[in-house]
Amino acid sequence: MKLKLTEDGKAAVLQDGKPVYVKDDGTEIAFDVPQTVATIARLNGEAKAHREGKEAAETKLKLFEGIEDPEAARKAIELAKNIDESKLLSAGKVEEIKAAARKAAEEQVAAAQKQSAEKISAVEKERDGLRTDLYGEKIGGSFTRSKLIQDKFAIPADMVQARFGQNFKVEEGKIVAYDSAGNKVFSHSKPGELADFDEALEILVGSYAYKDQILKGANNSGSGARPSNGNGGGNGKTMTKAAFDALSPAQQAATMTGKDIPTLVD
Repeated sequence: MKLKLTEDGKAAVLQDGKPVYVKDDGTEIAFDVPQTVATIARLNGEAKAHREGKEAAETKLKLFEGIEDPEAARKAIELAKNIDESKLLSAGKVEEIKAAARKAAEEQVAAAQKQSAEKISAVEKERDGLRTDLYGEKIGGSFTRSKLIQDKFAIPADMVQARFGQNFKVEEGKIVAYDSAGNKVFSHSKPGELADFDEALEILVGSYAYKDQILKGANNSGSGARPSNGNGGGNGKTMTKAAFDALSPAQQAATMTGKDIPTLVD
């Protein structure tokens, strides 16, 4: 699922301000971030309630181990009151009754555990799916809306994301950048604080070996301009935007950081 962009490379939104995404089948949907966050919180609560209920049921069942079937237990007690155990029940028969009751209890506990596990798994799967969509909107939307990319990059935001997207994570609802060594990227202008998205991206690009091939040159203009200093775009090779979009993120990154970078055309 990709974020829908306008012709000038900005995020497409509905009249109510929601970003629009295009699914693999071509249909368009609006992504409601506040509702998604609320749904994730609700699903986390449901998963916790199911888990606590499962644990409480298991604790309760342990107290009645061997006599989980109430009806069978009542019959056994009534029988014990009215018969001469020494005449009608041998030691082997008593053990048989106990074993049957124990088996019934174990089967009920196993069934309860399976049902609870299935509910927890379904809730957690739905929660994780929504969290993935939310993270994608936060990070993907940050690339799309980045003023740094619009002003200083010679390639579209989706290409920048294809190369640097893996350096960003969402932690406690905030976007955090990591360098190639796995260290968090801290602000240069605010020592001791984590860098915001644009500053972190600028720092990461600053240490990128092929930065001259993706940044606008001093003699270039326009968001689609390519450097003319021999680093790319002047090799005569071209590629349609549609062909580039059909590539995987890894292939896109490799295409735009290789030796012969093509010029994208409509």
